[in-house]
Amino acid sequence: MSMNPLDVAVLIPSLHPDHLLPEYVDDLVAHGFTRILVVDDGSGPEYAALFDDLKSLPACTVIGYPVNGGKGHALKHGMRYIQQNWPGAPGIVTADSDGQHTAPDLLKVAQAMALHPEQLILGSRDFKADNVPGKSRAGNRLTSFFFALLYGKWLPDTQTGLRGFTMDLVPLMLEVPGDRFEYEMNMLILASSRHITFHIVTIQTIYLEENRRTHFRPFHDSVRIYGQLFKNFFKYASASGLSTVLDIGLFTALDKWLLPLTGLSPNAMVLWDVSWHVLLATAIARSISAVFNFKANKAFVFRIEKSKGAFRRYVLLAVVVMALSAGLVSTLHEWLGVDRTLLKIIIDTCLFFANYRLQRSWVFADHATERNM
Repeated sequence: MSMNPLDVAVLIPSLHPDHLLPEYVDDLVAHGFTRILVVDDGSGPEYAALFDDLKSLPACTVIGYPVNGGKGHALKHGMRYIQQNWPGAPGIVTADSDGQHTAPDLLKVAQAMALHPEQLILGSRDFKADNVPGKSRAGNRLTSFFFALLYGKWLPDTQTGLRGFTMDLVPLMLEVPGDRFEYEMNMLILASSRHITFHIVTIQTIYLEENRRTHFRPFHDSVRIYGQLFKNFFKYASASGLSTVLDIGLFTALDKWLLPLTGLSPNAMVLWDVSWHVLLATAIARSISAVFNFKANKAFVFRIEKSKGAFRRYVLLAVVVMALSAGLVSTLHEWLGVDRTLLKIIIDTCLFFANYRLQRSWVFADHATERNM
């Protein structure tokens, strides 16, 4: 893909801006950007003069609405405008209006988009810098850790607002749920689920006045973000819990009430010291609970309508995970002398997370969607 980075559309959502926004737009114009879109996210009449001044710049367009809708809402509103009015733009770079992003860094993201058009470009801050507030450093590292744990990709800055993507990816970005700060986390999750890779561009780390200018609400917006980050995993854990309850319930019913009705002796041994009651009850209960778990994960957790060969992959993964659990418990018990029950708790917990990631990326992969991307 051949493109001029300066032809990209620069999308800036803005709520209650100060002098930094006009200064930033002036700097973008000075660097040669000609498609700058500012979205007034319901700032109110007292900010009308500032937005009117921006409208006077030939390279800058201002749109908006009277009632605050949130950052995600503003970004999607701007994307739709760019789709309809600037079809010649090769892509979009989003940026914040509070002074945290510079024109040279935005140009770096646009240049990276030209080189990697199939990827989602992320402008990443260095959270080891001395000027980063402690809460921001700790919060970002924690979020990056959980994103890597659940989605298999370490992103050094999950909350960056400086992002670039081509127009081909805009329809996907408009699918992303969320109207406020959680939208940006959902964008990463959805891109990861569609196997869109990320390209990291290192940018300046700017925190003005300990980041007091931000409209991010530490408690409310963090709850929204972490809620989205863990939502699918909680669904997966819930489906697994229900499957376990079903498995135990069916086993109990078969072993104590249903199988005795056949009149056969429950003490008859069929395999080593395992009675036929236990073996048959276990096989029936586990088969039914496994089918239930597969259906629940497909429809409720990963929400995939069609995924050819998914059940075959699901069974294969279940067998491999069971074999790994037994093998690791036995081997580590021999090597370390640690209690097998304790080892099983630790190993199965790790395998539980690995199983989630493999089901998400392999068992229930939306291969039809990937081919159409």
